[in-house]
Amino acid sequence: MTRTVPLQRALISVSDKTGLIDFARSLSARGVELLSTGGTAKALREAGLSVRDVAEVTGFPEMMDGRVKTLHPKVHGGLLALRDNDEHLAAMRAHDILEIDLLVVNLYPFEATVAKGAEYDDCIENIDIGGPAMIRAASKNHAFVATVVDVEDYDAVLKELDAHDGATSYAFRQRLAQIAYARTAAYDAAVSSWMAAAIGEETPRRRAFAGTLAQSLRYGENPHQSAAFYLDGSMRPGVATAKQLQGKELSYNNINDTDAAFELVAEFGTDKPACAIIKHANPCGVATGANLIEAYTRAFDCDRTSAFGGIIALNQTLDAATAEEICKIFTEVVIAPEATDEAKAIFAAKKNLRLLTTGALPDPRAAITTYRQVAGGFLVQGKDNGAISLDDLKVVTERQPTEAELKDLLFAWKVAKHVKSNAIIYVKDGATVGVGAGQMSRVDSTRIAARKAEDMAEAMGLAAPLTQGSVVASDAFFPFADGLITAAEAGATAIIQPGGSMRDQEVIDAANERGLAMVFTGMRHFRH
Repeated sequence: MTRTVPLQRALISVSDKTGLIDFARSLSARGVELLSTGGTAKALREAGLSVRDVAEVTGFPEMMDGRVKTLHPKVHGGLLALRDNDEHLAAMRAHDILEIDLLVVNLYPFEATVAKGAEYDDCIENIDIGGPAMIRAASKNHAFVATVVDVEDYDAVLKELDAHDGATSYAFRQRLAQIAYARTAAYDAAVSSWMAAAIGEETPRRRAFAGTLAQSLRYGENPHQSAAFYLDGSMRPGVATAKQLQGKELSYNNINDTDAAFELVAEFGTDKPACAIIKHANPCGVATGANLIEAYTRAFDCDRTSAFGGIIALNQTLDAATAEEICKIFTEVVIAPEATDEAKAIFAAKKNLRLLTTGALPDPRAAITTYRQVAGGFLVQGKDNGAISLDDLKVVTERQPTEAELKDLLFAWKVAKHVKSNAIIYVKDGATVGVGAGQMSRVDSTRIAARKAEDMAEAMGLAAPLTQGSVVASDAFFPFADGLITAAEAGATAIIQPGGSMRDQEVIDAANERGLAMVFTGMRHFRH
């Protein structure tokens, strides 16, 4: 189909009035008759534009606090009539139905209303009814009607009219219809998800997910995979809401790794400087310090090799001294709540280094729904926002952990939540000194983490690896004593793990034989 349709009449009813007057003025200058409702009509008239009220067209006033105004055959007939169908045209003439060639509607701000924490009834009142009904009608009839739901498409409509002597092409109307249906789908998804949460329905019969395109990516995890980045509208501080101050466009892997890094560093709040260095979504170094530069250097010293080309997340404002230190090696991305002007100037010399600022840290305790696609469906769960305190720890060994060990155990436990299973983390004095991730065997993760510490000790000229006198965290229970024994051989003096194995007593006995302290959390942190 190649049909172009002259644009003679437009119905405009918008909540977001950004760009409205200039767009409507351009339509009017092209001889387009403007129909409108309520606040939109008022805004157009105040701008000196001639506009006809929908109530005048339908013969019915707006009623029920505006709930009913466009739900009328004279509106929907004008949107749905097939212009090449004689019966449809006869019905239009018989009932004085006007052809509507362009529908411009953006919906009540339901998502924004929910985001600001409005009460239930306020959210209900911000569910648009007439808007989605008109959008769906006009989009179905895209053979004859153009539908605009986004402000950013106003210019495209005007360019289309210029290109086709005041008409729209079929291909253009098709594209607008697809955009429109995606918008109503996203809107309904937002409403249904909010309502499920509001009534405590954890497993609704149907789930819908939606996003708005933020960035088309060059490729996905690998060059042969197509990819794009979408926003879910939650405004959670992080890579999705960050301001990129410099550097190349973020890649798929950059976005994934940066999210992992910032979510991890957020575990430590803002009270004490902390740094997380991520490679392939796993931390290769995490530390706190008296200042950011100390936190960074201590994190870097966990695994200098893996840190090369990594992602760095900071929990406080990036300063000049830390920026200078970071610039000593190649880094893909640095993300922090803020950055000083001096730090920005230092990074400006590294054109390829991406610097992101977020303004805040995400809340690691927030209740968030996550999902993952599998063949034929989705797995949906709550985000792992579990946390423990000293009061939650159960000492199961003869030796009690020292105060210093307890601090490191809690630190290691926070990191363990963000390491792919099977996860083993050695920590000493508020810094990781060995990380074992993603192995099929827990004892292998224990060995790998210890071996990395040995390699770093050799590279740094240390007499012994930093695992000597460290504590160790395991994201899930030790199924056998071998993992604990390996950690003890690496020099660990205290262990934190969930407990719950059939062989817990065997593991406890092994710890007692070696004079280790061990605590159970009763909580695990699998991360697949």
